[in-house]
Amino acid sequence: MQRSTRNGVIRRSTLCTALALCFASGAVLAQSNASGVVFGRVAQPEGVVVHLQNLDTGLTRDVGVDADGRYRASSMPVGRYKVSVERGGQIVETRDNVQVTLGGGVDVSFAGAASATSAEAQNLEGVQVTGNVLPAIDVSQVDSRTVLTSEQLQKLPLARDVTAAALLAPGVISGDSRYGNVASFGGSSASENQYYINGYAVTNALTGLGFTSLPYDAIDQQQIFTGGYGAEYGRSTGGVINIVTKRGGNTWKGGVGMYFQPAGLRQNPRNIYRKNGTLYQERSDNKSTDTQYTGYISGPLIQDKLFLFAAGDFTRSNSRNTSVVTAPQKTYQEQKATKWMAKIDWNITDNHLLELTGLGDKTNTERSVYKYNYTTHSRAGYIGTDNLKNFDAGPGSAPGGDVYIAKYTGYITDDLTVNALYGHSKTVHERNLAYASNPNCPWITDNRSVSTPIVGCGLVNGTVLGDGAKDKTHGYRLDVEYRIGDHDLRVGVDNQTLESYAGNVYEGGYRWVYQDAGEVPNRPDIVPPPGADYFVEKRLFKTGAGVKTEQEAQYIEDHWQVTDRWMVYLGLRNEQFKNINGDGATYVKQRHQLAPRLGATWDVFGDSTFKVYANAGRYHLAIPSNVAIRGASASTYYSEYYSYTGVGPNGEPTGIAQLGSRRYLNGEDGTPLDPKTVAAKDIKAYYQDEYILGFDKAINENWSFGAKATYRKLKSSIDDFCDSRPFEAYAERNGIDITNASLPGCYLFNPGKSNTFLVDVGGGQYVPFKLTKDDFTSPPPGNVPFPDLKRSYYSLDLYLEHHFADSWYGRVDYTFSRSYGNSEGQLKSDIGQLDPSVTQDWDAPEIMQYTNGPLPNDRTHQLKAYGYWQASPEWLIGANVAVATGRPKNCIGVDPVDAIDYGASYFECGLQPSPRGSKGRLPYTWNLDLNAEYRPMWAGEKQPLAFTATVFNLAGKQRTVAQVDVGETGAIRNGVPVQSINYERPIAFQNPRYFRFGVRYDFSL
Repeated sequence: MQRSTRNGVIRRSTLCTALALCFASGAVLAQSNASGVVFGRVAQPEGVVVHLQNLDTGLTRDVGVDADGRYRASSMPVGRYKVSVERGGQIVETRDNVQVTLGGGVDVSFAGAASATSAEAQNLEGVQVTGNVLPAIDVSQVDSRTVLTSEQLQKLPLARDVTAAALLAPGVISGDSRYGNVASFGGSSASENQYYINGYAVTNALTGLGFTSLPYDAIDQQQIFTGGYGAEYGRSTGGVINIVTKRGGNTWKGGVGMYFQPAGLRQNPRNIYRKNGTLYQERSDNKSTDTQYTGYISGPLIQDKLFLFAAGDFTRSNSRNTSVVTAPQKTYQEQKATKWMAKIDWNITDNHLLELTGLGDKTNTERSVYKYNYTTHSRAGYIGTDNLKNFDAGPGSAPGGDVYIAKYTGYITDDLTVNALYGHSKTVHERNLAYASNPNCPWITDNRSVSTPIVGCGLVNGTVLGDGAKDKTHGYRLDVEYRIGDHDLRVGVDNQTLESYAGNVYEGGYRWVYQDAGEVPNRPDIVPPPGADYFVEKRLFKTGAGVKTEQEAQYIEDHWQVTDRWMVYLGLRNEQFKNINGDGATYVKQRHQLAPRLGATWDVFGDSTFKVYANAGRYHLAIPSNVAIRGASASTYYSEYYSYTGVGPNGEPTGIAQLGSRRYLNGEDGTPLDPKTVAAKDIKAYYQDEYILGFDKAINENWSFGAKATYRKLKSSIDDFCDSRPFEAYAERNGIDITNASLPGCYLFNPGKSNTFLVDVGGGQYVPFKLTKDDFTSPPPGNVPFPDLKRSYYSLDLYLEHHFADSWYGRVDYTFSRSYGNSEGQLKSDIGQLDPSVTQDWDAPEIMQYTNGPLPNDRTHQLKAYGYWQASPEWLIGANVAVATGRPKNCIGVDPVDAIDYGASYFECGLQPSPRGSKGRLPYTWNLDLNAEYRPMWAGEKQPLAFTATVFNLAGKQRTVAQVDVGETGAIRNGVPVQSINYERPIAFQNPRYFRFGVRYDFSL
């Protein structure tokens, strides 16, 4: 604590009394997801008013004190404040430089003004408390959160993005690399998170993977909820990332910067080899040079009234990439990313605030693709161009787009606060392929046992985005806070509508898969001609629809200060979800999804130095919009087999003759689906229960530590079931004629439970099929039972923190955790499947055999340590260390029955059980990042110029973080499944070592 006096000497006894009360909370609070709360107590409240003033914008607010001396100022914009006690119009005590953090409460209590004589009160006029004697432990919160300020984000060695910062929080790990730069919270799949900017949800509207981002330097505070969050939050069974942007103040200031990551200083990426030692991909030349230019401007348009903050990031990345041996290509890519944010803050009066935010996140990628000769290691002929806009060709986890948000805050009375928000967003996605020669280049795959595979002229050799893809969202929320006695009540509504048009097709229209004649699929009608060595499969896949999801919620919560040391939190959220297919019909409607939230905190000593807390809650998640694209709208997916006599220049077979008949996979024959029959009746929402018990303890004024135990259990999931056998058995058992029935290929349902389905048995006659859990058991001779849904997560988090003092800050977190069960959740990282809530899990009972075990997001041990040291006024050093257990390994292969023709999709290898996680683990990983900042004194008294250097993965360890878990090809030769040469082939490694250099100049106008 720093003290200063202007009028005389302060009596020590008076000051000690003031400090003692400063840390006695005795107040309750509720908080907005885009602001914070100042609360506290004045010992003798008669005639006292608490005056708050924002030190940057001049915003002032006067709050009354109740008969017990308590006061509370809710929904305060985050920032620095001066808090004063006034009596008779005179300031008698102040606390200066009070930091209001996002979603949190800060206890600012006073005693000097109440206990001093009039002469002493005069002396106390100049008291200023600019720091805390003890670490700030917020005894009024029951949740688990990490809040990072813009200052910390600048001082720590982090990649300049939101996910990198979120990974500092305990229990948060990187999601599967095939889903992009996303995180998994507490064992949940990476699509189960929610992201907010200035109070508006900016989560990917189609899949829930990723979010619309913003300039890194525009972040004021980033809040990472890892559990226990209140009823104002929903639609998440993973975590919540909540960002508040910077805002303008009464001083015009700005800054410019440049960050450079040279390819020449990047470590060579590891080449990828198969387990048998053959080369799969040469990657040593796969590097990029990245340059980012940044800038911001901030200041008053009208002093104390109207403010502007605007920022932009402009990034250019030039990279090259060599593709796999079986489809050798050399790609040169230029990517331009533009992120901007502008915010207007209008203090209409001190009691009425208006905020307007606009932000944009646009990415354009241009690729020039050439053939590549692996023998000579040289580029060959030009193939074509692949251009993308606001689209990631791999995971599709970056929605991009423009977002506009308006928010009103009204301090109606000291006890009544109203917040109202409206926002909308729009994103357009494009992918355009242009071929150098052949106009038709289908996807070619050669699985034959030959030394020279067939290579087509395709650019992608996969599924590509269809035309017209776009996302739109709009939503509003209204929150009303009212304080009555010992209760802080908050009620609100939270509605958002998500709309998307999306679809995918195979490149060139078809996929051709060449196979050995001895590897005939499990179909008796497929018989290659005598003497034929090979045959070929033709697949067509096409989806496309405009879909919508409507999400509504109402909530009520109460922070009840039972005693000065005990606070109880009571919350209830009621959610409604409605999913609409491509024909505008509702196929799932869920109402009255009640989510109770309970919590309590105990301020053990009454001085905010030791907190014990607990909470329990239920959290719901809506069905993602993408489900309707394929699961509730018309789609086409078929397979045909042919013999052939030759191969054309584009890789397509010539001289073809069809073998057997066309088979529509999953029943996807292009027919519009009946919205009444695609989902189980009264389908339950996806939800999870969570329980947390923990404590935070201050050791002294600089150090604190704590522990937290967490248990999560997924109680209800939503996925699809694609096996007609239970329906056929039910019809036979109940005498129902289904000769003319219209059976969808797959049904949305609640796995592991009884479900009732409507079946159109012909002519629009709907019959309910009430299938018990046992009815999903496969028929004899298999008799494979359908398991209960299992996903559980438990963890123990320990931390030790040194708050910034003596020129340094540091924190260490250790997490022991287990994530186990038979379902990851909405995703299936085992195979990188990008179909949230319609994975191949649960499609038939056989596919769920032997699936119970450690899940893909299980990391038994995690150690995180980060901090920085202000070595001198000119030099700052930062570090970030992360150590984690490796991911579980599996062997996925062929099932003897394979009733749904899925091939190598079962937790079986060699026709024997291969339980989940039974193949050990990938190696543990450790990573050390370091940074240094130099602010020369010769540049000016305020040191506006900064030079930075950061090295990521200093040791250059590139251990495998994901591998191919599919151990068989899906074919059977002489009664034995054919082993895949790609089994255990690495998919992703740790990022190679690279450097980032930066220069930044901040100035005042």
